[in-house]
Amino acid sequence: MYIIYGIKNCNTMKKAFTWLDDHHVQYQFHNYKTDGLSADLLDTFLQLVDWQSLLNTRGTTWRKLDEQVRTQINNAQAAKKIMLDNPSILKRPLLIDGQRALLGFSDESYSQFISQSK
Repeated sequence: MYIIYGIKNCNTMKKAFTWLDDHHVQYQFHNYKTDGLSADLLDTFLQLVDWQSLLNTRGTTWRKLDEQVRTQINNAQAAKKIMLDNPSILKRPLLIDGQRALLGFSDESYSQFISQSK
């Protein structure tokens, strides 16, 4: 079973949902806004992807942070704290099959990820 993590109203998430539905892939959706983000769940993510990849430094949440706060995020612990305080700052979607993770969305990457899981 796949779990897709993110925020419901994100355009990239919508593309991922559409792709999964169109390809009849069963998945569970974990919405950071309603389901939250625990330290344990974030640790699981960080075992599958590095913190630099998971931290979305191109999004609105990052740009809204004070410059002084942004410059202090230079290691995994600092990144983890900011991610727990601001789950919207995680790059999305994050698709996990239990052993592997795929960050972001493209038709090609989803097709390859799903075919390798079977």
